[in-house]
Amino acid sequence: MGNGFGEKLRAERLERGLTQAELGKNLYSPSYISLLETGRREPTAEVIEELARRLELAPKALEAWSQPVSVSDAEYVLAGLYARQAWDLRDYQLAASHAATAAQIALEAKNNSAWWNMTYMQAECVMKQGQLRECQQIVEHLLEHPMATESAGLGVRAWQMLAAVCHGQGQLATAVEHAKKAVQLSEQLPKGSTLIIGAHRALIGALAESGKLDEAWQYCLTMIEHMDEHSMSQLAGEVAWVVGNVAFMRHDYVEGIKHHERAAKLLSPANDIELWARFNKASAAVRLSSGIVEPETLSAIERAELALSIVGGNKTDQLEVAFIRARWLYLTGDIPAAVDKLREIYKDRKVLARHTAGEVSLLLGKSLKAAGETTEALHYLEEAQHDFSAAGASDRVQQAMDAVLEIRLAERRAAASHPEAHPEAHSAAHSETHPEAHSEAS
Repeated sequence: MGNGFGEKLRAERLERGLTQAELGKNLYSPSYISLLETGRREPTAEVIEELARRLELAPKALEAWSQPVSVSDAEYVLAGLYARQAWDLRDYQLAASHAATAAQIALEAKNNSAWWNMTYMQAECVMKQGQLRECQQIVEHLLEHPMATESAGLGVRAWQMLAAVCHGQGQLATAVEHAKKAVQLSEQLPKGSTLIIGAHRALIGALAESGKLDEAWQYCLTMIEHMDEHSMSQLAGEVAWVVGNVAFMRHDYVEGIKHHERAAKLLSPANDIELWARFNKASAAVRLSSGIVEPETLSAIERAELALSIVGGNKTDQLEVAFIRARWLYLTGDIPAAVDKLREIYKDRKVLARHTAGEVSLLLGKSLKAAGETTEALHYLEEAQHDFSAAGASDRVQQAMDAVLEIRLAERRAAASHPEAHPEAHSAAHSETHPEAHSEAS
C-alpha cells in the first residue's frame, strides 16, 4: 500500500497534534501505529476504517489512501524508511540525508503533506547534530509554507522548534517570542495534546533562562492543568522535570526536589536513554545552580555521564555535561581541578549557546578568584558579563558585575591598607573617594 496509507496516516496524525500512543489508544499500540506509518505492516480494512474515524476523516478519504503505488511513491517510501531506520540507530547525519531525499521526491510529486513531514524530520536530524543555524533555515522555510498556517498542529511544531533553535543559540528574547506563538496556536488543539505540553515547555525554558522566573512559573501551572490521570507516564515525567527545574531556579527547593523525584520515577532509561540523559543533566545542573551539593546531585551527574557515553551526543552535549562536573568540583572545593576542567571547556566555548558560554566564563572567573588569580579572573568575569548581555539574560549580567565589583573592592581595600606597596592604586582610590582633593591640587 506504500505511501498511499502509511504516509497519509502519519500526516493526518501530526496535523492533529497526536502521538502514536494517542491515536491508537485502547486499541492499537504505538509500535503497531509506527509499523503502519513506515509501511512495515499492511493494515486491514477494519484498521483503515477505525483510524479514519478517529482522525475524523470523510469516508471518501479511504479511497485515496488505497491508491496504487507509483514509481515516485515507491522511491519516497524507501527513502523515508531509510531515514527512520537511521534515526532509530541515532545516525542523524544519514537520517537527514535520506529525509532530504524523500522531501525532494515528495516536492516533485507535488505532495505537500509528505514534503512538509520529511523536511521537518530533516530539521530534527540537523538539530540533533547541533547544526542550529542550518536547522533554523529549514524551519523558517517550513513556516513560509501555507500548511504551517492552515494546520495548527504543524504550526505549533514549527514555532516550537524555531524557539528551541534560538534558545540553543542564546537568542533568548527571540526564543520567548517564537514559543509564545506556539503556545497561542496550541490553544486550537484538543486538551492534553502533547504539542500543547511541548509548546509550554519551550516557552518555560526560554523564560527561565531569561530570568523571568515568575512568568515561567505561571506557565508551569498552566501546563500542569493540561495533564490528567490518562496522560502517559513519560509525558507526566517530562512535565514534572520542567516544573522542578523552574522551582529550583526560584529557590523553592522543596518543590524542586518533589517534582524531580517524581520525574525520576516516571522517566525510564529503558524507554528513552537519550531523554534519561538529558533529564539527569538538567537535574544536576539546576541543583548545583542552587548550591545543593549532596549525594543525589552527584548521582545525577554520574547518570548523565553514563547515559551520554551510551548514546554519544554531539559536542554541545559533551561540553554541557563536562561543565556540570566542573561546577561540582568548584562547589566541593576542588578549585585546581575545576580550573583545569573549565579551561578545557573554554577552548570550545563557541560551540555553546551564548548564555551557556557566559556561564563557563563566569565559573572560570570565580574559580580563578578562589585560586587567588584575580587579574585573570577579571578577564573572564567581564567576558561573562558581555555574553549574558548579548543573550538577554539580565539577572546573570548582574551576577557577573557583582563578582567583578567584589574583586575591585578587595583590591582597593588592599591598596588602602598598604599604600606603600600600591602607590598608584592608593592614589586612584583616594581621588575617587575625595574628588575635591584632586580639584584643589589642579
